[in-house]
Amino acid sequence: MPLDELRSYRPTVAEPADFDDFWGATIQEARSAEGTLSLTPIDTGMTSFDSFDVTFPGYAGEPIRGWLTLPRNAEGPLPAIVTYVGYGRGRGLPHEQLAWAAAGYASFIMDTRGQGAGWGTGGQTPDPHGAAPSTPGFMTRGILDPDTYYYRRLITDAVRAVDAVRTIDAVDPARVIAAGTSQGGGIALAVAGLVPDLLALLSDVPFLNHFERAVGLTANQPYAEIALYLSVHRNAQDKVFRTLSYFDGVNFAKRAKAPGLFSAALMDQTCPPSTVFAAANVYAGKAETTVYEFNGHEGGEGYRWPEQHQWLSRLPSASLRV
Repeated sequence: MPLDELRSYRPTVAEPADFDDFWGATIQEARSAEGTLSLTPIDTGMTSFDSFDVTFPGYAGEPIRGWLTLPRNAEGPLPAIVTYVGYGRGRGLPHEQLAWAAAGYASFIMDTRGQGAGWGTGGQTPDPHGAAPSTPGFMTRGILDPDTYYYRRLITDAVRAVDAVRTIDAVDPARVIAAGTSQGGGIALAVAGLVPDLLALLSDVPFLNHFERAVGLTANQPYAEIALYLSVHRNAQDKVFRTLSYFDGVNFAKRAKAPGLFSAALMDQTCPPSTVFAAANVYAGKAETTVYEFNGHEGGEGYRWPEQHQWLSRLPSASLRV
């Protein structure tokens, strides 16, 4: 699809009539569950940062891990970047992601339940929920019902991560930014649609958008997990896509009010650019989309962080500057 068509692409995406009720009840139930936030200082050997091993209550109050990194001796409260990670990855190790803390932000990396064994340096949060038969991976776990679908739990964890970060003394609760790449970008977009008062969204080559186009358009994982499942469960298509409609980033984008910065890569065969633009073009807040014409799913890589930092510094809220 040519770039001029992508920039105006607004497909019809299925939206359940009870979308808001479903998510309102899910988040309220999680917020009502028991569970406590804990921060344990760790010695990383770094002299410019303070790092903490964090546990906070996620879906059903279940413990979710994360890393909090603060610039040492910074005057708070600080704006915070809550980062969600890519498919198959865990929170890794605290020294691996220091750019935001080095720029003066509180940096929180959320672990991803059940993942963290596909690449990178691992994760430590289990997903204790069983599921019906599914393909390897996470895309089809509980996919026949939105109540049991894996991403209901993960997205709820992500919202609760923002709740937790806002209670930390070093953080300004009015200046929290959701960020991520690929799966993390899709999760950050969902958070922007569910948390009405985020300061900003940073969503790079996001996954989990426009499922009905993505599934079957690309043969790459992770969308291919759903296609494989449907090739076996031939009569499940209607149920599967009904479930996915509750988790489609396009529907979250329609509800997101914070300024958003997206990116899309025109040679991306994992998260096709049309699926990214489908969400970015209906984003309810003011949004910009950076395009990498000759890149695949790697997107901007090391070039991206300076672009994000400069974009944040230009937001109308002067209080964002650190």
